[in-house]
Amino acid sequence: MNPVRSFAVGDVTVGGPRLTLIAGPCLAESYDVCAGVAGVVRSLCDDLGFGYVFKASFDKANRTSAASERGAGIDAGLAILARIRDEFGVPVTTDIHLPDQAAPVAQVADILQIPAFLCRQSDLLEAAAATGKPVNVKKGQFLAPWDAKNIVEKLEAFGAKGLMLTERGTTFGYNALIVDFPGLETMRSFGHPVCFDATHSAQRPGGAGTATGGVRESIPAMVRAAVAVGIDALFLEIHPDPARALSDAATQWPLDRARDLLSAASRLRSAR
Repeated sequence: MNPVRSFAVGDVTVGGPRLTLIAGPCLAESYDVCAGVAGVVRSLCDDLGFGYVFKASFDKANRTSAASERGAGIDAGLAILARIRDEFGVPVTTDIHLPDQAAPVAQVADILQIPAFLCRQSDLLEAAAATGKPVNVKKGQFLAPWDAKNIVEKLEAFGAKGLMLTERGTTFGYNALIVDFPGLETMRSFGHPVCFDATHSAQRPGGAGTATGGVRESIPAMVRAAVAVGIDALFLEIHPDPARALSDAATQWPLDRARDLLSAASRLRSAR
């Protein structure tokens, strides 16, 4: 892969020679759920030579239904993330939805994540960049890969200290997403690391009526394709019991199947 402007979070270099895995449960449901995932996944990453960044959301603000679980809120969620960071010695990331969340979240998170639906919100991007923390922007489902260059230019103008673009699927008719894998190369050509979000790319937005559905078994094929094309980071939502997860139950990857999936990614990465 051509070089990009890498950035470091703890002992993880995003955009370096090692693949970075960003993974954790969709929602910071509890410390126990988060710790169970973090412990297993960190061990797997150590075995496979991946850098590891733990991810969980303190608030799911863009749920399909008003009745959907949103989470415990910013204070409780950040407390869980801080504990994971300290006890497992891994960088952490979470998403922000409002400009005034950027500064307090940056006190804990090593990377600030911008949700796909908010990727063009200039005030949010500027607030994230102003924290001095790297910013990971999920490309909106409504954007072409080349349109993401405008996001990069905004963040560069705002003085972002490290940035990454994440592909998470593009709207393809009603309740469906498709992934443009050559688009990963297009986004990477803007000079910054690119991540592939395999679990969200498997979603069927609103496909379950009052919730988002998805096709979990499509995830391994997409992971293999993205790694073969060339990515700097892989994003996976992983849960010990996806059927009972409080969000994204249809597409979170089972913790007990994580080794097989990541081992396949490692073999392909080594073969490039």
